[in-house]
Amino acid sequence: MAASSSVSTAVAYQQCIMPGCRATYDVGEVRTSCATCGSLLDICYDWDALPVPNRLKDFEAKWARRNEPLCKSGVWRFKELLSFAPDEKIVTIGEGQTPLHPSPGVSDYIGMKPGRLLLQYEGMNPSGSFKDNGMCAAFTHAHVIGAKRAACASTGNTSASLALYCCMSRLMQGVIFIGSGKISYGKLSQALDYGALTVQIAGDFDDAMQRVQQISQKLGIYLVNSVNPFRLEGQKTIMLRVLESMNWEIPDWIVVPGGNLGNSSSFGKAFHELKSLGLIDRVPRLAVINAAGADTLYELYEKRGVRWNHGEPDQTKIDGYYAELDAGAKKADTIASAIEINRPVNLHKCLRALECMHGVVREVTDQEILDAKSQVGASGLGCEPASAASVAGAKMLREEGIIDPDERVVCILTGHQLKDPTATVAYHTHDQNEFNKVLGSRGVSRAAFANRAVQVENDLDAIVRVIQLNS
Repeated sequence: MAASSSVSTAVAYQQCIMPGCRATYDVGEVRTSCATCGSLLDICYDWDALPVPNRLKDFEAKWARRNEPLCKSGVWRFKELLSFAPDEKIVTIGEGQTPLHPSPGVSDYIGMKPGRLLLQYEGMNPSGSFKDNGMCAAFTHAHVIGAKRAACASTGNTSASLALYCCMSRLMQGVIFIGSGKISYGKLSQALDYGALTVQIAGDFDDAMQRVQQISQKLGIYLVNSVNPFRLEGQKTIMLRVLESMNWEIPDWIVVPGGNLGNSSSFGKAFHELKSLGLIDRVPRLAVINAAGADTLYELYEKRGVRWNHGEPDQTKIDGYYAELDAGAKKADTIASAIEINRPVNLHKCLRALECMHGVVREVTDQEILDAKSQVGASGLGCEPASAASVAGAKMLREEGIIDPDERVVCILTGHQLKDPTATVAYHTHDQNEFNKVLGSRGVSRAAFANRAVQVENDLDAIVRVIQLNS
């Protein structure tokens, strides 16, 4: 599928990420990989031909025009930094109105000094997760090229976001591939309610991802998974909003969950571009946190020493690890369903981001994730389990002495608490059978911070005593 865009190739274009290739393609083409070498693609720009502000602070003037849809959007108010589509083709539903919160409770839990730990809460997006940042960009590109159908494989959040953009814009049909038993009802309910065609296959996310790529190619359906380079253009604006909330000062650390590795990849691209444009003078460090049951990046980066190596990663180590997964029929398995992925499509881009941002990778157990999640909730920001991986990872890095207690740390909370209420209720429940059914099989043996409902007779005096005892 291809069509001409009114945005000139001289201004925006697609380019292979591999330094030894660098093949380029028009932005009007639909591609998820390089036709020459098969690698991933970037969206690149002729910055001299674009009206990029001299200072990041100049973007604040957009707030005075927030009655205009593009200025209200937390993605498109930075459109000078992702200028691949004409204004009249841009799709927005008000995404990106997401706050950066200080959290004294979580700061104490991690071991940071007061005011040094901040939580970027992407659960406030229209569909309840960070996916809307990238979806509005991919959906805009789909609109530019005249697509009538858009598809994704999903553990839940991508499907909810795609379905929402399809039904609200009425521009195209959404087709969603999910694995069997690998999606929470909170997320599946969104896709069904928003009217998307939902296809559940026998297998996990990696199986669904393989099939949706084949189907998209065979039927000419626009693919919106983060292998699509336009998705990451939208996601990089998360970092712009973080900087905006910090009065354009650079934090010391960005800590993010690692699943398909789209966020970490886009964050690296954002900071590389801002540094190249002279809009910032340094980049923060990056920490990508895997769940222990889906730890491909940790295994490759920390255990086997795979690095971007200036565009020459050791592919034999990567292929060898994937062969081991296949030989052992190993499937990803974690309570953090949003990052339950063994074959991250953005692996190479993430390796590049880790090099650019002097990054580290860690893995955390489901127990550590749920304990961290409880502390996020107790501080007033409910998040889904995958989000809490960032907090659990920051705690681990603080205990290791990698993060200093006086450094400024931003943890990304990727999705809203109600995306996966089953895990939350199971963690806090009295019912040991329910706890074991939902969490015990994941290696979670305790709920150290459980806030269990107090059981009491239907008697006024008894209720009064319970309240007084617990006040």
